[in-house]
Amino acid sequence: MQKNKRPISTVSTARSESSSEHEDGLAHRLAMLAADLAAREDRVANREELDTAEAECVRVIRKCLHQKKDDVLHEALDYALDEDVDAYRLLKERIEDAAENVVFRREDGPELEVNAFVVPLFARTLGGLRADQCFQDEEAFDLLRESFLQAQLESPDAKLVLVSHAYHPDELGRIGYSQVQAMVREAYEAMTRKKAPAAPAIGQSMSGWPESHFGPEDVAVELRYLLGFTLKRMDDRFYQVPKNEAAADAYFEKRAARFRQWATDIVPVVKRCLVTDGREIDLDFLYQDLFHGGKERGIAEYETLQWMADLHHELEAHGTDPESVCAVVGPADVEGETVLRVNLHAATGGALISSSDRPLALAGDLASEMDDACDALMSMGLKSLDVAKRFDAEGNPVDVRARHGQQGNR
Repeated sequence: MQKNKRPISTVSTARSESSSEHEDGLAHRLAMLAADLAAREDRVANREELDTAEAECVRVIRKCLHQKKDDVLHEALDYALDEDVDAYRLLKERIEDAAENVVFRREDGPELEVNAFVVPLFARTLGGLRADQCFQDEEAFDLLRESFLQAQLESPDAKLVLVSHAYHPDELGRIGYSQVQAMVREAYEAMTRKKAPAAPAIGQSMSGWPESHFGPEDVAVELRYLLGFTLKRMDDRFYQVPKNEAAADAYFEKRAARFRQWATDIVPVVKRCLVTDGREIDLDFLYQDLFHGGKERGIAEYETLQWMADLHHELEAHGTDPESVCAVVGPADVEGETVLRVNLHAATGGALISSSDRPLALAGDLASEMDDACDALMSMGLKSLDVAKRFDAEGNPVDVRARHGQQGNR
């Protein structure tokens, strides 16, 4: 018998199996709740029944978050995806919402809500960003934090906590649903207590950047995120969207305009937060969004930029300018998986220059992803762009049409 080896307990094993079966059953139940709720939303349903189904789905999600059962939530998402893509999207939305938005009800005051938000940013430098230089300027960090309220990105009556850290995408990717909610609760405590309590979940979220492989003369374009939390009253009129469609459009446009102005004005401050050695740094910001949506938008934009860079390299390798190229975009089937295919052809003669496939986002919307790809291609200055209904097994585009009224080429 090996020393120091604990004997296997048949009782604990039985309990472990029982727990595993319970969690599997909980995941399956949550997926079925989401499928039922998605089906009810697709048809005219009794409002009371719909509210009851919604409440039960959210209750189970919150219970899993409270018990830190992220594995159950991910397994439920897998079950939902197997069942119905609409159920998957609905469940994912409800889980993310429950994690990044928490309502606090108090007997002696109004209901309060705390949201976790991110601002994705792209930094272009020589040699890449360095973790030991980030957020060393305390004055600049204070100016950055205060700017969110001064620029009216948040209500003047709101409170805001900003983490003094530039998050790498890998760091955000390691933050699970239950940790996001724990961070929100820690931020609430920090904004409502006179003495700031410990915040272990927020501290653990700053898990460190991966090793940089940029040389001193390499041009680096990197994605980072600002992460913060907003405390606001549930009845704050600043956040109430008008019911009238035209008024709602105007409301969102004003908020977007304020963000665009902030993104211009704040550049010198953020530069001070990211570099300390006087290097030049160019910054571009994506719109402030809730934690999960902003995280995904940043990654999607970064992948698009990488894809466009690869296409530019392909054209350079062939000695071709974008203005001399036509593109055909459409879905294709590769080993049972749908991908988005882009074929680049010479405008004169139609010779194929390159063909590339992009995987679709999990449960992504094909039409939306095609539109995004087409917008990115047109920003490169291509001569023309066509859209195919699909590519057949031989790789030929089928039912090709010009996009946005352009003249088709094939």
